[in-house]
Amino acid sequence: METSSFDSVLVIDYGAQYAQLIARRVRECKVFSEILPHDVSIEEIRKRRPRGLILSGGPASVYAPGAPAVNPAFFDLGIPVLGICYGLQGMAQALGGEVAHTGTREYGKTELHVTQPSSVLFESLPEDQTVWMSHGDVVTRAPDGFQVTASSEASPVAAFEDRERGLYGVQFHPEVAHTPRGLDLLKNFLYEAADARPSWTRVSIIEEAIKDIRERVGSEQIICGLSGGVDSAVAAVLVHKAVGDQLTCVFVDHGLLRADEPEQVEETFRRLFNINLIHVKAQDRFLAKLAGVTDPETKRRAIGEEFIRVFEEVARTELAGARFLVQGTLYPDIIESGTRDAAKIKSHHNVGGLPEDMDFELIEPLRNLFKDEVRAIGEELGLPDEIVWRQPFPGPGLAIRVIGDVTAEKLHILRQADAIVLDEVRKADLTRTLWQSFAILPDVRTVGVMGDERSYAHPVVVRAVTSEDAMTADWARLPYELLEKIASRIVAEVPGVNRVAYDITSKPPATIEWE
Repeated sequence: METSSFDSVLVIDYGAQYAQLIARRVRECKVFSEILPHDVSIEEIRKRRPRGLILSGGPASVYAPGAPAVNPAFFDLGIPVLGICYGLQGMAQALGGEVAHTGTREYGKTELHVTQPSSVLFESLPEDQTVWMSHGDVVTRAPDGFQVTASSEASPVAAFEDRERGLYGVQFHPEVAHTPRGLDLLKNFLYEAADARPSWTRVSIIEEAIKDIRERVGSEQIICGLSGGVDSAVAAVLVHKAVGDQLTCVFVDHGLLRADEPEQVEETFRRLFNINLIHVKAQDRFLAKLAGVTDPETKRRAIGEEFIRVFEEVARTELAGARFLVQGTLYPDIIESGTRDAAKIKSHHNVGGLPEDMDFELIEPLRNLFKDEVRAIGEELGLPDEIVWRQPFPGPGLAIRVIGDVTAEKLHILRQADAIVLDEVRKADLTRTLWQSFAILPDVRTVGVMGDERSYAHPVVVRAVTSEDAMTADWARLPYELLEKIASRIVAEVPGVNRVAYDITSKPPATIEWE
C-alpha cells in the first residue's frame, strides 16, 4: 500500500524497547508512522517527506564509546523533532548541551512538574502529573536557545524545547500507558508542532489500498493464499473489493490446522463473500516434507516453500498463469523477521520463508499495518467477528507447536488438546481478552499414574498471553479454576497425555510460540 499520500512522522530507532510502541501510539493519533534505523541517511528521510521525526529511547549512554550518535543534520531538515529519553539526551549532546551520570536514577512512576505550562508539548496539560521514567543519565544543561519546560526530583531538565527551531525533548516515556497524559503530549507534538493531519483512518487506508492494487494489477489474475486467519482474510477481502473475480483464493489444507478449521474456512468464504475458492487438500504432501525435520527454522522454510509450490501448480493448471500472489504480511512480521537494526527472531513463512525462485510478484496490502489496525480494517470491510477477532495463528500451523519431528499421531493429540483450551477460554469469555491461547506438545514423555497403573505418555503445555501487537507479551493470569478445568479435560479426553503444565514466561525473554 502506498503511504506517501498520508502525513507521516518517522520514528528513528536507537535500540529502544518501545520503538514499535511509539509508532503505534502515533498511528492511534491517526498519523502514519514507520520505524527507521538511527543511521538512516538524510536523503532517505527527505524522500519520505515526513512532517516530523521522533528520536526513540535506547539502552546506551550517549557519551559511551560506540553508542549510536544522533545525527546533527536531523535538526537542519526544517521539520519538528521530538526526542524521547535517549533521544532527548542525544539531541542535547549534539547541540552543545551536557549529559552526565549523576548517580541518581529514575525508574517507574515519577512526579513531573511543568515549569512552562504554555509550552507546545504541555499546552492544556496539568502542571503536576505522573510520568514513566527509565534512565540513569540526565541532561544537566540544556543547549543554547532551549527553554527547560519540566523537571522532576532527579532530572532538572525533564523536558525542553526550542520552539523557533521546532525541537522538543522529554526525559520520560509518553508512549507507555504508565504516563496517563502521554498520548495528549504526543498529540500536541503531532498536531501543533508538526502540523500533521489526522488522515490515517480505516476508510482512507482502504481507499488508498484499493487504488494501489488496481493500478498495479490492471487486468491480471491474482491468487491469494488463504489460511482463514484474520490477516489473510482481510487481505483477501480487500483485494476482492479492488478487483473482484480477478482474484482466486487458494486454501491449502496442509493438515496442520486446528480442529474443524478447514470446513469453517471454506464455508465462510464461499457463503459470505462469494469469492472464487480452490480447496487443496495436501496433508500427505506436507507431512512428507516434514518427515524427520526437528529444527523450527527448517520447518518454517519447508512449509513456506511447499505453499509456494502448491500455489504455482494451481496457477499453472487452473488459473492460466496468475502473475500476482496476495499475502497477509504485517508490519511486525517485517520487523521480527530481521531488519538492518532489528535482530532476526524467526522467519515468518510469509517473509523469510519464501523461495527466491518463485513465479509470483507479491501483493501485500497489509504490510504497513499492525494487528489492531488490521482488525479495524476487517470490521470496516464487513468481516464477521469470528474472523476479525480470531486469535493469531502461525502460518506453519501446528507444525511449530509440535516440538521435534511432526507426525500425524502427534498432530492428532495436539489438535484435540488445543480444541479443549480454546473451548474453555471461549466459555470463560476470555477470547478477546487474550492475544493467544493454545496448546503445545513437547518432544518428551513423562511418567504418570492413570487408572492405578503406571503411564508413560506426553505432557501438554498450555500457553496464554496478553499483548497489543505481539512485539512484547505477558503471560495471562488465568483463573485457577479455568486452568484446572483445562488440565482435567485434556488428561481425561486426550489419549496419550498424562500431564498438563502452564507456561508463565513473558516475551521477552521467551517468544510467544515455542517452536
